[in-house]
Amino acid sequence: MDEQKIFLITNGIFEQECLKEIAKDITREFNFPVSIYEGSLDLREFYDEVRRQYDGNRLLKEIEKMDFPDAIKKIGLFRNDIYIPILTFIFGQAIYKGNSGIASLYRLRNEQYGMKPDESKLLDRFKKVIIHELGHTFGLKHCYVPTCVMRSGTYVEHLDQKNHTLCKTCRSLVDR
Repeated sequence: MDEQKIFLITNGIFEQECLKEIAKDITREFNFPVSIYEGSLDLREFYDEVRRQYDGNRLLKEIEKMDFPDAIKKIGLFRNDIYIPILTFIFGQAIYKGNSGIASLYRLRNEQYGMKPDESKLLDRFKKVIIHELGHTFGLKHCYVPTCVMRSGTYVEHLDQKNHTLCKTCRSLVDR
């Protein structure tokens, strides 16, 4: 078996430079190399016409089924509006202590909130969501340190207030 890696599975078009920057930060936080895989899910089957969104639970199950022999973790990256039944929308979701997660750019864009586009802020928010969801796969729960990436965040303002790094306590839990 090859060296274990974290896989980013893109579903949609993502700029390679952004993916490389995200991969670098993931490697820094979790000490695993990152591979980028271009996904080919037909998202139509995950679309809920009533909600006009994509079912996050079903997308997560689909990512979980994907087999990469050298994957320690994998996370599906989407550009679509995703939800779970109990919430209006989600930025991401992961299987706690599992090996899979999902993250979406859709609700991270300034334009969603009547502000002018900011690609730098968009990338920063997306990194935080991805690292946060990967943290759950490594067994981390939500943290109460305001700047920790593992702090719960349901609004982009919450994402903007935290770092894209783990606090000392969360770092020590991952290092174990």
